Amino acid sequence: MKKHRRWLIPAAVVAVVVVLAVLVPWLGLPDPVRQDMARRLSGPMAGSPLGRDEFGRDVFSRLVWGARTSLGVSFAAAAIAGALGVTLGLVGGWVRGIGEILAVRSMDIILCFPPVLLALLVVTLLGPGAGTLILVLSVLYIPGFVRVTYAEVLTARNLDYVEAVRAAGAGPIRILSRTVLPNIAGPILVQLSLAVAAGVVLESGLSFLGLGVVPPAPSWGLMIRGARATMEQAPLLLLWPCAALTLTILAMNLFCDALRDAVDPRTAPARVKLRPIDRMLPGLLPPAVPGPPEAVLEVHGLTVEIETPRGAIRPVEDVSLKVRAGQTLAIVGESGSGKSVTATAVMGLLPPNARPTSGQAWFEGRDLLTMTPAERRKLQGGPMAMVFQDPMSSLNPVHRVGEQVAEAIRAHGGKDANKRALELFRRVGIADPERRLRVYPHEMSGGMRQRVMIAMGVANRPRLLIADEPTTALDVTVQAQILDLLAELRRETGMAIVFITHSLGVVAEIADEVAVMYAGQVVEQGSVAQVFAEPLHPYTRALLAAVPDGDEQPQGIPGVVPQPHAWPRGCRFAPRCPHARPQCEMPQVLEKAAPGRGVRCIRWQELRLPVPEVVA
Repeated sequence: MKKHRRWLIPAAVVAVVVVLAVLVPWLGLPDPVRQDMARRLSGPMAGSPLGRDEFGRDVFSRLVWGARTSLGVSFAAAAIAGALGVTLGLVGGWVRGIGEILAVRSMDIILCFPPVLLALLVVTLLGPGAGTLILVLSVLYIPGFVRVTYAEVLTARNLDYVEAVRAAGAGPIRILSRTVLPNIAGPILVQLSLAVAAGVVLESGLSFLGLGVVPPAPSWGLMIRGARATMEQAPLLLLWPCAALTLTILAMNLFCDALRDAVDPRTAPARVKLRPIDRMLPGLLPPAVPGPPEAVLEVHGLTVEIETPRGAIRPVEDVSLKVRAGQTLAIVGESGSGKSVTATAVMGLLPPNARPTSGQAWFEGRDLLTMTPAERRKLQGGPMAMVFQDPMSSLNPVHRVGEQVAEAIRAHGGKDANKRALELFRRVGIADPERRLRVYPHEMSGGMRQRVMIAMGVANRPRLLIADEPTTALDVTVQAQILDLLAELRRETGMAIVFITHSLGVVAEIADEVAVMYAGQVVEQGSVAQVFAEPLHPYTRALLAAVPDGDEQPQGIPGVVPQPHAWPRGCRFAPRCPHARPQCEMPQVLEKAAPGRGVRCIRWQELRLPVPEVVA
């Protein structure tokens, strides 16, 4: 509470100024344009607490009526510029291409005109007056709103929580209005405060120059203009409008800073005192009958190409996978192997400069790679769902976690979204779910945030769940709970799971099938029991040898995964492989070694030797 007390004074000042400006016609003040030359330049007196000006008009009345004029012009201009500028910035930052040119680059034309020259041009064409001022200021402020919004959208569009909403099947309008805009509201509010404050100053300056409000209408700029000529005889006439300008602008800036902090809960203290988790609560989702052992997802020859300044690269090439209903396929490999790119390609979440160039990805008989964005959104977050690696960055920081789960349900036409969210929180083992529904992501632990992400992923009972390293940042105890939860959900609902990880221990615990990826290719695949008992590819052997086993020292793999722009010719593991031969420079294909087994190595039969069993 103490944190926000310092904002009470500026908020009170702004409130008083605005209320006076709005209610001035009903305050019974003297007519601000009525002249009384007999009392010109009079000091404070009864009925005129601030005295009279050079024409005998009541200074206090003109000051309050001037606030109405100055604030009315400034707020109207800022509101118009804000609405248009934010809309153009959102479109330019999200659509890019022609949208960026029309929305952002067009603002450079306006910035080429000095403000005073533009005001002179407009006043010459339309004549002076408050309406002309609003038009001029609106045009001047639009570029600022466009640029701020554009820059913030460029930053926000690639964040994990935006990708999570896209994965839930939300369209661009819903994403921009519900996810992006609330997260960039802080900078926009700051820009709005600057626009209003600058509007008051510019209105006063232009009116002072005779380009704004037409006399004898009250305006702070006209009051300063009139007081300048008589400042030696009555210096207080210059003090009152200048003090009103300074105090109003300072209070507005401080108040808008407070408003910016208020709309961003990350700057606020925790609101709810939470009890520690003590037990896994019973599930409330009706168990589903496991489906037949048919392929829910089948990928054939998937290749992804990304345009870079160095030219096109292929971080994923000729990847083939299959996962059946009720089974878990683990994709394992070092960082940079292409695991996450494969998943995002299947989900349709690739960045704009990336695209699948060949292959197919079939989901229940439909090719995902040839679908329109609208068709794919119907699947994302519904029949297909994804859980991301970092729940803190994947959850929207300015929305309560319960609202985010409910929004995932509403995105696919679900009913009773709030009630359903509460049931899901109970199902995934979140203690005290009624309270936790109302907290923000930063008020939860990492394990609880990951449970929220899982609740969001299974909210619409998906038939395929892609989990991209969901336990990487968690401690061992929480990791085990998350793995048990996923296994239980799979058994109950019969959904297929694609589990991306770099931990072979996790693979051994949760997966039925495993695909080992290296440098953008699948180098070995098969059942977990077969691959762990008898690895056929040297890279798989090296991964297993790197797993700690009792007192034996794990063996590291020399070298690093090569970069996509420098893939080796032939076998991509050859530079790090102790069994490499000249023939390994030949192109490699995924060869069928046995029913359900594949290996990408021309020497796998020569190197086929039993290895000790690896204990997860």
